[in-house]
Amino acid sequence: MPDAARLFIESSTPRASLALLRGSEVVFGESFTGDRSHNALLFEPLQRALACLAAGEKLATVVIGTGPGSYSGTRVGIAAGQGVAMVHACPAVGLCSLLAVPEAATGKSLAIGDARRGSAWRAVIENGLLAVEPELCAAAELEEELRADPNLKAFALESVSKIGLSPETEARVLPGHPDAAHLAQAWFRLFAEEKERLGTLPPQPVYLRPPHITEAKGGHPLLRK
Repeated sequence: MPDAARLFIESSTPRASLALLRGSEVVFGESFTGDRSHNALLFEPLQRALACLAAGEKLATVVIGTGPGSYSGTRVGIAAGQGVAMVHACPAVGLCSLLAVPEAATGKSLAIGDARRGSAWRAVIENGLLAVEPELCAAAELEEELRADPNLKAFALESVSKIGLSPETEARVLPGHPDAAHLAQAWFRLFAEEKERLGTLPPQPVYLRPPHITEAKGGHPLLRK
């Protein structure tokens, strides 16, 4: 039996990427910078990736990075991945994009970011696995945590200049760039039970706060009985 083919999509940051693997072999890989235009740039490389499949070959899984990061970019990746999965009658699985950062593959690392509205967020990765899910925190907590462990690796997916860290602490934070190839490595590191669990959940962006929903004004047609 030939090795199973899997598609990996990572679009949670301005630098998005795709990878098609057959077993552990990378058959196709491509990245592009789209910022907020992933919806216009994703589909040509996606077509090229799927063209690498043999005639009649079906994907076994589509794995999609779910952020945290660009909400619109992540939604485009999820929608495209779910569409491909429907055609190939295979699962579409969401996986935290922080696991697709090379710095997270070994040892312990702290992922941090600007959560806007005067707050920050943190997540802990140990040996390539998510030990603490992304959660909101105060900048002072990050400062204290990093000062307490001078050897703790820290990375961020975007600038942390507005969080309020001291210059010394901010200088320790490395830029992290998730990509589809490392998303594939993160997927293969998971235990079979975790893969099965994720396969039962619909992929959705990582929410640091509940989604903001604006209620329709009175008299809106949807509110009429």
